Amino acid sequence: MPRAGVTPERVVREAALLSDEEGFDALTMSGLAHRFGVSVPSLYKHVEGLSGLRRSVARAGAQELGDYLREAIEGRSGTDAWRAFAHAYRHFAHTCPGRYTALQRAPLLPSGTEDAPLSPDPVTVLAEVLQGLGVAERRRVPVMRALRSALHGFVDLEANGGFGLPEGVDTSFDVLLEGCARMFVPGLDDPG
Repeated sequence: MPRAGVTPERVVREAALLSDEEGFDALTMSGLAHRFGVSVPSLYKHVEGLSGLRRSVARAGAQELGDYLREAIEGRSGTDAWRAFAHAYRHFAHTCPGRYTALQRAPLLPSGTEDAPLSPDPVTVLAEVLQGLGVAERRRVPVMRALRSALHGFVDLEANGGFGLPEGVDTSFDVLLEGCARMFVPGLDDPG
């Protein structure tokens, strides 16, 4: 009989929190079992081992990020939506580092199995932002990849102490956002 309060949803939620606290690579079944005060085998009633748990954390993180990004751009358009999207992306990466790391890796599946893909919401939200910026549909996938690379590179360097100069990084992030907007939206007016 499952221990009261231990459900698949709660196991994933606690695993996500644990990965944020200790790092996604430090997420283990034994650490999670300790958090619940149960034995490791009892968790297997709720998740398909560590790889299944990690896939579930990634799926949950993608859904959360998509919701967070959608909320950030609500009521915004053009470069204002782009800035709101990028700042929300950066904030999520800093406040949910384990879940963010999980999103950067394609989930490994056992051969011959099928699994639900990650939520497309973050990509859908970015596609909406790009549409609002007038980026042609045929260019959206390459532009999305380039923007994701730029945002991820920045937040990864920031999280790992890669910006060693004493100046604050917020201004540098704003320069990145303006540069990206100018690169992908020709003729964009200077906002000042």
